[in-house]
Amino acid sequence: MDCQIYGVLFLLTLASALPENPTAKPSNSTAQINSNSVLVALLDSHYTELSELVEKALLLQTLEEAVAKHNITIFAPRNEALERELDPEFKRFLLEPGNLKSLQNLLLFHMIPARIESNHWPDKPLHHTTLCRENIPLNGDKTVSTAKLIKSDDIIRPDGVIHGIERLLIPKSVQQDFNARRSLRTTSAVIPEGAPEVDPRTHRLKKPAPPVPAGGAPALPIFEAMAPGPSLAPAPAPGPGGPHHHFDGESQVKDFIQTLLHYGGYNELADILVNLTSLATEMGRLVSEGYVLTVLAPNDEAMAKLTTEQLSEPGAPEQIMYYHLIPEYQTEESMYNSVRRFGKVNYDTLRLPHKVAAEEADGSVKFGRGEGSAYLFDPDIYTDGRISVQGIDGVLFPAEEGTAAPKAAPAAKIVAKPRRGKLLEVTCKMLGAVGQDSHFSSCH
Repeated sequence: MDCQIYGVLFLLTLASALPENPTAKPSNSTAQINSNSVLVALLDSHYTELSELVEKALLLQTLEEAVAKHNITIFAPRNEALERELDPEFKRFLLEPGNLKSLQNLLLFHMIPARIESNHWPDKPLHHTTLCRENIPLNGDKTVSTAKLIKSDDIIRPDGVIHGIERLLIPKSVQQDFNARRSLRTTSAVIPEGAPEVDPRTHRLKKPAPPVPAGGAPALPIFEAMAPGPSLAPAPAPGPGGPHHHFDGESQVKDFIQTLLHYGGYNELADILVNLTSLATEMGRLVSEGYVLTVLAPNDEAMAKLTTEQLSEPGAPEQIMYYHLIPEYQTEESMYNSVRRFGKVNYDTLRLPHKVAAEEADGSVKFGRGEGSAYLFDPDIYTDGRISVQGIDGVLFPAEEGTAAPKAAPAAKIVAKPRRGKLLEVTCKMLGAVGQDSHFSSCH
């Protein structure tokens, strides 16, 4: 594919990319990007790993605006440095949708808003401010920070120059983000334990629990903390004064729903969560009170197999979702370690009394049994220490139901939801457009 075709594809990509600052006035700089631009050259170059990351990070619009104002210098790591030599855990961190800002800062750290060709290289260390607004030193021995130049002036264009470097450069801010997020992955493999015994008449623990420290896990089981009806009244507190937690559950729920939309392939699930306002609000309230949740998220292909009959019965989508919510914080690593160590593991769900079975299969975690099983194939789509989202390739149903339409009123305590007009006509017939900025607004 020649440069001109890449230039056309680049312009089309720019037109669909979200701007970094939605309130900024549109510029006329798009017309200045042509097939001879350094950005088009980067996409058409042998630095394929870097160019793919630039597109995944949604940086085309930002870079287009940068070259419209001034020349840029790009320090491009060789493919091997990104493909085989990069620490797998760090690469996985960069590609998680929730860490998009870290990926953007990492890439912009390799770009300087100035033209620096090899014949103008400084004789002594000189610091330049990169496009991520962090300083980077150019040394007299033709090194950038600690990386050597291996191809000076590799690509030269009227609006910029690309130098090849031996390895990836990591700014301090990204390293700090990685270290902070890595601390969340220390969850060990444990056998799920039953909830503490609660007096059904008083909704209090039969055995008094020790005081809960601020920010700690609540003493009352999550099933008792769930709203007894359509959010008519708050759940009873586990003790005098109630729990004192400091979590913004609504923002965290909104954040993980928007991450699903950004990640792609989970729009149907996001639609249900957004349009079923009572469910999203209840999840946010539980997280605010200190509870943790793991969401087994069926992808769009799996959701498309649900029939209208399965979704249209009052309360059915809520019941389906409750069976995909595990009241524990589990990552892909912790669940895989559990099934490897203990064989089959049964996780509680918010759809009492049903549990979801998990076992190791083909190097992954398989949930359910037989034809109704689903594999964990999109690990750790979202993990923030309170909510964990794991992508699966099927919709799960309790064993006795199989693929039949879920019943709206199980015998055990579960939140009964109002009809909401045939559940917003089957969740607005699985409407494809979701108002991301609304506070869980419904279709109407």
